[in-house]
Amino acid sequence: MKILAAGDIHGDTSLVEKLAQRARKENVDLVILAGDLTFFENSTKNLIGPFKKVNKKVLIIPGNHESIATMDFLAETYSDVKNLHGYSVKFGDVGIFGAGGTSKTGPFSFISEKEMYKLLFKGFSNVKDSKIKIMVTHEHPSNSLIEKFLGRGSGNKSIEKAIESFKPDIALCSHVHEAWGIEENMNNTKLINVGREGKIIEV
Repeated sequence: MKILAAGDIHGDTSLVEKLAQRARKENVDLVILAGDLTFFENSTKNLIGPFKKVNKKVLIIPGNHESIATMDFLAETYSDVKNLHGYSVKFGDVGIFGAGGTSKTGPFSFISEKEMYKLLFKGFSNVKDSKIKIMVTHEHPSNSLIEKFLGRGSGNKSIEKAIESFKPDIALCSHVHEAWGIEENMNNTKLINVGREGKIIEV
């Protein structure tokens, strides 16, 4: 399975077009958008449509720039688009679960660390028997290279706990613009900050 994952688009429709064309050229099976699709919810226009024009399935989660309701709206508007917030999907042997929002910054989708863990557990419960498991969040875990890169305790402890408890093969996040592209092995999970330019992931 081939995935294009990106985040922090912030309403940049030219970037969406670029990512959609990359998805087509790379012949990916799935696109994952890890939050902050909008910029303070100014507009949702042309954020999903370009991916649908090239016939791609899309998974989305909210960041801290849009509400959960906005992500639900986008998922309901387009076919083959799902808001993964607190939910999961299976594609053959691959199970994908996630939760969006952040525990420290707004203006939208503020979620406590306790609630974040509950949402991730809910999604994980339905894919725990999958051969390959992928966890998607907007925020990054505490004690990660991303947190160390920032030089302050900015990570989410519940996401770190979820990695330790659920042992996903891959964990995807965005949120920290300065850390786009950072990859590390965290408790045998490959953690990737997918960034605006996106990452191709093959599983």
